[in-house]
Amino acid sequence: MLLRSMFAANYRSLRSIRMDLAGVNVFIGENGVGKSNLYRALQLVQAAVRGNLAYEIAAEGGMASALWSGRRRDEKNFRIKLEVEMMDEARAVTFRYRVEAGLRPPKAAAGFAFEPQVKAEELSVETGSRPVTMMKRAGPGILVRGASGRMEDYPEPAMTSETAVALLGDAGHYPEVGAFRRMVDGWRFFHGFRTDRDSPLRQPCLAVTSPLLDQDGGNLAAVFATLVHTRADTVELDRAVADAFGGARLQVPDPGEYAEFGLVFPDFPSRVFHPRELSDGQIRFLGLAAALMSYRQPPLIALNEPEASLHPDMLPPLADMIAEAARSSQIWIVTHSEQLASAVEERSGVRPKRVIRKDGATWIEGMRLTGFMEDDEN
Repeated sequence: MLLRSMFAANYRSLRSIRMDLAGVNVFIGENGVGKSNLYRALQLVQAAVRGNLAYEIAAEGGMASALWSGRRRDEKNFRIKLEVEMMDEARAVTFRYRVEAGLRPPKAAAGFAFEPQVKAEELSVETGSRPVTMMKRAGPGILVRGASGRMEDYPEPAMTSETAVALLGDAGHYPEVGAFRRMVDGWRFFHGFRTDRDSPLRQPCLAVTSPLLDQDGGNLAAVFATLVHTRADTVELDRAVADAFGGARLQVPDPGEYAEFGLVFPDFPSRVFHPRELSDGQIRFLGLAAALMSYRQPPLIALNEPEASLHPDMLPPLADMIAEAARSSQIWIVTHSEQLASAVEERSGVRPKRVIRKDGATWIEGMRLTGFMEDDEN
């Protein structure tokens, strides 16, 4: 399942940007150019399919903070606009989803005065020569393609804070909407892991089989236990740990009520170093290892500044893990590190996208308005 392109407009530093995407996408740039806003825009698409888009925008400061703050053209109904195109390669089906959010009109009765409101949505599916609209929403009214193949009114109007894609996905009668929702819901975003002494990464966790790492890393020990004792294949994980930590090995005892793990270093072969004893960089690297090498790989893994707290010697093993994960997942990386970007390029063959400011807005160096890179069109 491949995210082929994305579009974002009027969101923070994203005035209007559309770009095609590859299996591995590395965004590198200076502080303040808007790399994290690209990452966050993709998160908001997932929030839309989960039904909490309005909450997520409100939680980051509300529409006043989230809307493009630069010079505006005279534009009626100024809104945040997000759009993605996804390809189900196995079934040769393309999904396109668009969502718009704005503020309540001054004299409107519905909704709270300053809450983000979902204004419009559309989901189309293309299996042949032209796309077919499966769902369209304007205001509270929703049109959806029913079992007869015709567009019909959905009987329940959407609240201003609800998304139609979540409402219809929960209804269970619209397979295309449900399929798209499941695809996007499976994306995983890792914005960074806490590494203080109370960090979830450092705690034992309940011994429950865990095919994926939680976004806060709270089930890290269970993910390792699942790899070691359920899959019983940790060759790539063992290699990454040894390369990053000078020949160290991961020790994961048979879980009882709780799952636990530790590291054994060559200089202390009979001593297990538990998570609370590991450095910030060591515990963060292990969190990234679990995110990238879990039992079941998500369709998309997004990492925001994964190099934070890592020693430079850990970056090549991190790039190795990224290349391995890219065999089954689409990868999205935001980084400041030239070394990491170069190492990923060397292993994946994909050139990093350099994020810049252009006329005050976030842009990709060398990208045309169509979303294609100049080198790709030659």
